[in-house]
Amino acid sequence: MTHHDRLLIIDFGSQVTQLIARRLRELNVYCEIHPFQNVSDAFLEEFKPKAVILSGGPSSVFADGAPMPPASIFDLKVPILGICYGQQVMMHCLGGKVERGHGTAEFGRAFVTPKDTKLSLLDGWFEKDKEQVWMSHGDHVSEIAPGFEVYGTSPNAPFAITADISRKFFAVQFHPEVHHTPNGKKLYENFVRLAGFTGDWTMGAYRDDAIAKIRGQVGDKKVICGLSGGVDSSVAAVLIHEAIGDQLTCVFVDHGLLRQNEADEVVSMFRDNYNIPLIHADEADLFLNELEGVSDPETKRKTIGKLFIDVFQKYANTIEGAEFLAQGTLYPDVIESVSFSGGPSVTIKSHHNVGGLPEKMGLKLVEPLRELFKDEVRALGRELGLPDSFIGRHPFPGPGLAIRCPGEITRDKLDILRKADAVYIDQIRKHGLYDEIWQAFVAILPVRTVGVMGDYRTYDYACALRAVNSVDGMTADYFPFSHEFLGETATRIINEVQGINRVTYDITSKPPGTIEWE
Repeated sequence: MTHHDRLLIIDFGSQVTQLIARRLRELNVYCEIHPFQNVSDAFLEEFKPKAVILSGGPSSVFADGAPMPPASIFDLKVPILGICYGQQVMMHCLGGKVERGHGTAEFGRAFVTPKDTKLSLLDGWFEKDKEQVWMSHGDHVSEIAPGFEVYGTSPNAPFAITADISRKFFAVQFHPEVHHTPNGKKLYENFVRLAGFTGDWTMGAYRDDAIAKIRGQVGDKKVICGLSGGVDSSVAAVLIHEAIGDQLTCVFVDHGLLRQNEADEVVSMFRDNYNIPLIHADEADLFLNELEGVSDPETKRKTIGKLFIDVFQKYANTIEGAEFLAQGTLYPDVIESVSFSGGPSVTIKSHHNVGGLPEKMGLKLVEPLRELFKDEVRALGRELGLPDSFIGRHPFPGPGLAIRCPGEITRDKLDILRKADAVYIDQIRKHGLYDEIWQAFVAILPVRTVGVMGDYRTYDYACALRAVNSVDGMTADYFPFSHEFLGETATRIINEVQGINRVTYDITSKPPGTIEWE
């Protein structure tokens, strides 16, 4: 890999650790996340970080076996930034004191006010005397370590911002990586500037590194790529094709859980734009028969994941030398599927292309996008010259409509869902809103409701419209449609889609909800 200045993020299990990496990548800083238990003295010697960030996490420094960084981290003579638990563990290790909650816990928005002394880390902050931040802590620092001073306070965090300027050690009790800390990006910008980063990591550099890595991994063997037609798999396919040429064969699996006319559109779109061998595998009966009677979301995802691999294996057997399966797995898929690299964060849900993989699948994985967020994948797609019709598509999950059909899946419900979704997306396009929305879809609910159409009683399904805006898929807010749009769309769906007599709009943000319904 091309040499870049490296920033090390030590993960203590926060659900938003990946957002730290996201903010740094916006600044063209190369960083890697590693769980605390993997960061040894030998690791640090090899990694040679130019700076270190200690993430937040759910633990308490008082707990048995509490996550701790290696003591040598503070002897590297590089800038260190501690965030939330990272601040507490820094103070704990360097001679300060941390106390349990006792009425000083903070969860949610808070406001930090500055002390009189200036701090370069806070350049561009406090132009209006206080800054909104996002707090999420039970324990708190009660005494700062020797050499540190206080530069900002909040009502329940008297040491909200502290620093030891001589060693370039900084610590904050809040989370600057989340969008609820509006000026958080500026804090990271100041930190990497103080650490001497030049911003030398770009999508062009990532492309070159990824191609070299793919060639080194694959050699002269052949690769099968699972193509869905979405942004992730399309970018993965084009990147791998650029690396190994005709050693790649794409397999588009029609699992019967696609949107209206999607199979024909994806196959023609890809064949018309790229000279890459493409197998159109019509396996709808296989998937739908296996999913019959299944209602548990995790079972759905794992069943679909297993069947995907079975299908790929089947076609791999027809291609001499095929030893690798390529997937468009992204960073958010990884962190939501499992505790990150064995770390202490909590599993939210399995993804079909991560948690659903069987242990023995017969093919080795190529996942060139595994370290990227969605917007970075789009940037890489532009770097590779993909057309806007590929790059601009709303995300569509690998399990397809299965996770937009809570409860048992039936062919009739899928047909109803396809028609309703087509009307909804048509409405969004007609109103010129498609490119303003990150993701939009319909979910058909596992309930029937009484309605009246003309002089007749109906007893049909209810559906929920979902539209969100997001940057990276880790957090999301609902899109603020006008009441006129929602009323017009509901009328069209009820009039044009037989089987639905009630339409709702989902205004849940992520968190506490997820973007998809299952």
